Formats: sequence, C-alpha cells, structure tokens
Amino acid sequence: MRKAFLLLPCFIALATVLGATTPTSLRISDLEQPVEILKDRWGVSHIYAKTEHDLFFAQGWSAAKDRLFQFELWRRRATGTVAEILGRRELERDIGARLFRFRGDLDQELRHYHPRGKEIVGAFVEGINAYIASTEKDPDLLPIEFQMLGIKPGKWTAADVISRHQGLLSNLTTEMRLSQAVAAIGAEAVRELDWFRPGQPVLALDPAIKGELLSEEIIHLYRAFRRPLRFEAGDIVETSRGTTLDQQAMLEAQLPTGDGSDQIGSNNWVVSGRFTQTGFPYLANDPHRTVALPSLRYFVHLVGPGWDVIGGGEPVLPGISIGHNQHGAWGLTVFGQDNEDLYVYETNPQNPTQYRYRDAWEDMTTIQESIPVKGGRAEVVELKYTRHGPVLFEDPKHNVAYALRAAWLEVGNAPYLASLRMNQATTWEEFVEACSYSRLPAENMIWGDRDKQIGYQAVGISPIRPNWSGLVPVPGDGRYEWEGFLPITALPRIKNPDKGYFASANNYMVPDGYPHQGALHYTWGDEMRGLRVDELMSSGKRFTMVDMMEFQHDELSIPARNIVPLLKPLEFTAPNIARAATQLLDWDFVLEKTSSTAAIYVSFERRLLRNLRQRIVPKAANRFFDRLNKKRVIDWLTAPDGRFGDSPIAGRDALLKQSLTEAIADLEQQLGTDPEAWAYGSPAFKHVEIRHPLSRAVNSDTQATLDVGPLPRGGDSSTLNNTGNADNQRAGATFRVIMDTANWDNSIATSAPGQSGDPSDPHYRDLFELWARNQYFPLFYSRQKIESVTESKLTLSP
Repeated sequence: MRKAFLLLPCFIALATVLGATTPTSLRISDLEQPVEILKDRWGVSHIYAKTEHDLFFAQGWSAAKDRLFQFELWRRRATGTVAEILGRRELERDIGARLFRFRGDLDQELRHYHPRGKEIVGAFVEGINAYIASTEKDPDLLPIEFQMLGIKPGKWTAADVISRHQGLLSNLTTEMRLSQAVAAIGAEAVRELDWFRPGQPVLALDPAIKGELLSEEIIHLYRAFRRPLRFEAGDIVETSRGTTLDQQAMLEAQLPTGDGSDQIGSNNWVVSGRFTQTGFPYLANDPHRTVALPSLRYFVHLVGPGWDVIGGGEPVLPGISIGHNQHGAWGLTVFGQDNEDLYVYETNPQNPTQYRYRDAWEDMTTIQESIPVKGGRAEVVELKYTRHGPVLFEDPKHNVAYALRAAWLEVGNAPYLASLRMNQATTWEEFVEACSYSRLPAENMIWGDRDKQIGYQAVGISPIRPNWSGLVPVPGDGRYEWEGFLPITALPRIKNPDKGYFASANNYMVPDGYPHQGALHYTWGDEMRGLRVDELMSSGKRFTMVDMMEFQHDELSIPARNIVPLLKPLEFTAPNIARAATQLLDWDFVLEKTSSTAAIYVSFERRLLRNLRQRIVPKAANRFFDRLNKKRVIDWLTAPDGRFGDSPIAGRDALLKQSLTEAIADLEQQLGTDPEAWAYGSPAFKHVEIRHPLSRAVNSDTQATLDVGPLPRGGDSSTLNNTGNADNQRAGATFRVIMDTANWDNSIATSAPGQSGDPSDPHYRDLFELWARNQYFPLFYSRQKIESVTESKLTLSP
C-alpha cells in the first residue's frame, strides 16, 4: 500500500504573509550588538547575531520565551527543589537529584563541550535569566501554568544546564531486574528468556552477593530522580482545580493498554549520492521519545560568526543536537551503553558508615543538604558516597550497603551538549573529532555532506570491565574495578560504506571481529525496525525525498509477517474466527490506521504475547519479564519445545488458536460486533491524545485548553513509524528531519504538537494535525526562503 505524503500547503496564503510582518524591538542591557529573530509560520526562530555571545544569549532568551514552564520544571528537577512547590511527596526525588548531582570542576566540565563552552553556556544562561527578569517586571508574560500552581520561575545557572537527570539512563534498572531474575530461576534460564549479544556474557551472581536481599527498594532513589513529574489537584489554585470525578476520569483515560513495551528508540539513515535523485546524500532522522506537551525537542536556526546551524535539540541546551550547517548534516539514534554498575558492600557492624574494601574498612564521605518543602520545615538530609559513587541504600540489619558507579558522573557527560562541536564541523574528519567528546547518551551518529561523504561513528562513555559482564551487581570489595574507558574513536565507525547507505534503528551495531566487545553492552533491540529499514534501503533504486518521507512513516510489521503464516494450516470451527484468520492470511502486514485487519492482528499479537508469557516464563520470574523480545517470540513459535506440552507443535497451534479467538472477543467488546466497521486507528483503539503535565490535576474545562488530540494513528513499536504498543501513543517520533545536502532549502521536518509550550500561543498545537497525518513543513535555511514565510520579526538591541 502506497500512502500519500504532502507538504503543508504553505503557499496558499503567501501573499497575505508577505509584507504582513510587523518589526518590533526590545532593549536588553546584556547584549553587545543588535540581534534579529525571524519567526517563521511554523514557529521556528531564525536568530541572526553579530557576536557569538549574542547568538547564544538570544537562543536562551527565545527558547525561554517559548518554553518557560518546561524550563522551570527542568530547573527544579536539576536542582532538587521540586518538593518546594509540590510538598513532601517529592522529597525522595529531590534527595536523588542532589545525590546524583555532578560535583566536579565546573570550568573543566563546560570547556569539554567546546573550547569556549564556559562562555557559550554562560551567554545562554544570561539569555534565559533576561527573559525571566522581564516576567518579573510584567507577570502577564507568564504562561498559565505558573498562575495555576501559584509559582514563579527561578533563575538559572550553568550547573543547571549540565544536569544529568534527563539523560537516557537505565542500565541500573536492567541490572536489578536481571539479578533478581537470576536469583529466582538461575542464570541459564534467564539467558533463554532474553537475547544477549555479543557472545555469552556471564549472568551468575558472585557468591558474596545474597540474591534474596536484592529488591527494588535498593534503587528507589535512582528511580525517583528520573521519574516523570505528577501533579495532583491539591497543587492547583482552586479556580482551575479538578474535582474527584475529573481526576477519576483522567486516570481511567490514562490507564495503559497493550503490553507496556513503549520503548525509547530512534531511526536514522544516510544515503550516498549514488542512490539519490540529486547525486548528493540524503540524511533522515527520527528520534523516538515520550510524546509530551510540550515536545522534548525544539527547532531553532543559529546564525552568527562561525555559526550557521539549523535543527533541533532540547530547548534548555545551547546549540543543535540534530541538524545541519553549511557543510554537512548529522543525526543520531541510541547505540546504548552499559555505563552504570551496582556495587554491593559489606559494612562494619560497629560503624555502618564504613565499608570493606580489600582488607580494610573505608569511611563513606558525607554531604549535608537542606531541602525546602512546601508546607513544612526544610528537610536536612545526609548524602553518602563510597569510592565508587553515591550510596543508594543501606541495610544495617544485614550489614550491607549499595552504591552506584556511574560513568555519567565523570566530566563531559551532560546529555547532547558536545553537539556544540559538531555544529561547526566542516568535514567528515572534523565531525569524527567532534564526536570524540560526546559521552552521553551513547549514540549512533551519522553524517552526510556537500562533498558527498557519508559515514557513521558510535559515541558514548564505555567502561572497560576486565572480569565481569556488567549485567548483574558485583561486590565493591576491590575485585571488580573498571580499567578506564574505551576511547570513543575506538567504537564502531565506517566511512562511505560499500552498500551506499548506513542505517540504524537501535539494532545490533557490532561488526564481526570487533576487538573491544567487552567494553560494549549486551542488551540490544529486537531488530524488527532494523530489518525493515535495510529492506527498504537495499533495493538498489535511486531515491527521492518523497521516498525518504514514506520510509519514515512505513508501517509494515516484520513480526506480523513472521507470525501470521503460522495460522495457515490451522482449522477454525467458529465462522467469525475463521473469517479473521482468512483476512490475516490475505493481508499485506501493514498496520495502517484505516485497516480492520491491522486491528485484528494487533489484538491477536497482544493476546499471543500475554499467553506465551504465561507459558514460557517461570512463575518465579514473571514480574521480571513483563515484556518479551519479539525475536525470541518468533524463535519459540517456529521451533516449539516441551514448554508447549507433550506434543509441542499441537500445543503451539492451540495457543495460536486460543489467542486469535480471545482477540476477536476483545475487538467485539472494544469496537463493536460488526467487523466491517472496525478500524485500527480509532479513539477506542490506536490514537494519539497528548496530555499536559497538569492535565490530571485540573478541571475538564482547563484540560480542554491544555490537552491536544485525539487523532487516529497506525503502526506500533515494531514499525519504522514507531507509535508504541499502547492504545494511546505514548512514545515515538514527534521530531523528524530529512535533509537534502544538494540544496538545504529542500529539507523538511515534523514536530508535535508545536514549537511553543504556552497554551495561549498559536504555535502551541499548530503542528499536531500535520504530524498526525504524516505531513511535513519546510525547514528553510537561506535568508531569502526564510523571509518568504516569516510571521514576525523581533530586534533585540543593547
């Protein structure tokens, strides 16, 4: 099935736009020279400055103006001051934020990201604070969220910018889950339930670790500092506060459906000019993150001495993490890295602040902090550290303590900030050099340039573990120590691959014979999106930009193509089930939103995974495997073993029949008894409705001004158009770019729901429908093109 993809019909009313922009100006004392900000009709700010200081000052000012409430939530999470506005229930989050704060040399940290990193970040922070100062003079500038919470924004520091709280961190949670599973069912049984690569990593626990003591409580502070903020009705001023009925309805609407496997991921690819219409590379990228209001990423164009870069990144960071300059384009997906280890210590029964290291007791170091708490006295807490890192949990009853060694607490691990160096790369070689400073997150970085070079460089901070896998906790007694970090340029890299393209989709990225396997991680994706993108890119045809658009929104399911044929030999006695099986067997495996067969398949897959989990996963480990790897699922179904019964093939077939029968019953309850009226993309099944962070705490009238949607969706977590596995899309690509190195003005993008985070701003939700319908807007680069679609012009003067 070929879908229609359209650019927004942006030129219908162009004559109205041209000449209709009214220049305005503001005076700001901290600027050195005048700065122009042209905002286009899609809300993208194009900033023109005469000095580097002013360029990043204006970026901070403009982003804070568009996303002030998002800035404030970020700052409070970074500084551990959420309890100051939400009370004691957020105290653990604040303790965690302070426990995991970077406490190294700030000057060294900032200069890691760019030779002038201290000055760049300083100017960016000045710009943020200049806008906040303007709201102090005119409170009407504050978005409605500040009024609803009865708070004011606080001033920023450079230390807030380099916070790690928003990094893609999860090794510790995986480590805890796997170690508990190993303790429950054994290492080899755990290996059977997952797909570890490369090699056969050791999963067994060291005999010194008591598996029965491992629990989620150990990592509760780690989870607390990373979890999303949740607001309650009591946080809101009375005029906007939700009732008990409002909250109950919202909670019911937010109940997850599906298998819970909404995964963070991404797709990217770069195509050699040998296989494009223009003879120049195309580069496409769509990071998959939580679908949120406002969106995580924010487009901007920065033009100043030594800078002419456009693209997107997190609005609270200076520079661009995904985009292009005059010379080349770059993008990223998650490479993944195991950069955390849980250390388990024997503590001194006579002095629990001492732990055994080698043959002696060592003292923990302590830091006292005072945390402000709304409605009460400040809480004084004691933060403890071992030689390896922050102490997460102490168990004095068993004389045990647990600490985290996190590579991201080393210098240079502020997420994405090393992109500043990439922003000024002019060649592949300069790009690789810039990548060598990028430590967090671990990413697959791709490059394509106007010299027709393409390439790939993995990045990330990689601890070298000489004698263990990093998949389970180890004793902190000195027997398990990192031996430094692998140089980033020793990670996988390729220039101008023979096949004419390079693509990644969180799939396995380790080439055969790679010499540093022990410095990588073992938990990769299930390959489904990776298989599909390789199918599309290896056709040998010459691609157009429209092909790139279609590929980004491709909804063919590789799991469906492997599972559905197993239904072919089965006989169904119930006519409605037989019809459903026939429909599936005649299907093209595309999870298109208008398709009734897609609805049948997704319901069938959900039931199948649920039933298979009950059959395959031992009860003692059930809670550690709430999600099954789909590659392993296909393995078990194609080669059923004794877990399916005395007759494994018959048992497998019975499970398939049971799952399809249950799926049709589910659909009849969910979508009605008329299969002809079923559609996958519907409010009762696959859709997207984006909830504002305050939504569950406010009344229904206020919700209507904050929330966006619903609109129908297709796809799932295994399709290139990754929409997750929940009925309401909670994760996926809201930010997309396709960049044409032949002519940068041909580049296009999507974002949702809009550039602004202010519900009263026209750009709060204006890109949502465009995105949900798989359409793009132009990401213009030349001044001439930008002025043709300029909506407003603002001059900031000293």
